Amino acid sequence: MHEAMELKVLNTAGVETGEVVTLRDDIFGAEISEHAMYLDVKSILANRRQGTHKSKTRGEVRGGGRKPLRQKGTGNARQGSSRSPLHIGGGTIFGPVPHAYDQKVNKKVKLLARRSALTSKAQAGKILVIEDFRFEQIKTKPFAEILKNLGLSQRKTLMLMPEYDMIVTRSGRNIAVLDIMTADKASTYDILHSHTLLVQKTALKKIEETLG
Repeated sequence: MHEAMELKVLNTAGVETGEVVTLRDDIFGAEISEHAMYLDVKSILANRRQGTHKSKTRGEVRGGGRKPLRQKGTGNARQGSSRSPLHIGGGTIFGPVPHAYDQKVNKKVKLLARRSALTSKAQAGKILVIEDFRFEQIKTKPFAEILKNLGLSQRKTLMLMPEYDMIVTRSGRNIAVLDIMTADKASTYDILHSHTLLVQKTALKKIEETLG
């Protein structure tokens, strides 16, 4: 077992509040499984694919109803349709057809993968804990100021909240480097795809409830 990690809580000005939180060792100090993270991320990306690709076969392309050449006497091979895959304008042989790319991953593997992702961020020092904050109205500027105060203006940041807040979410949606989601919804891919995890203090409890 590793020694439990402690992080100082910051305020929106980027200053330490004097409060310290302890990250649970079974979630943020777990044994990292690269394979579990690979399987989970692969399934997440595969499940995002629409699978709507389609090309037309010789039976679906337009035209080709009349036999283009007489059967015999031309010296050429027999041709029954000008829409044969061998002709320009013909159909496609073994082309793509719509199908699902869904891949299923065992729940225990997904759990292990998310714990591994959080542990890797914790070990790299890429987790910041900030006191809970709210906005009175939808405004991007104060949110951008918070990121600047934390030194995250140019960093791909994933902020985790305990629950959905429409005003905060819409205030941050125009900031290119920022993603916002509730702590229980953050996937392995979301965590690994960010440079820094910005976690509201009460969101840690949500993470523990989800992954503990």
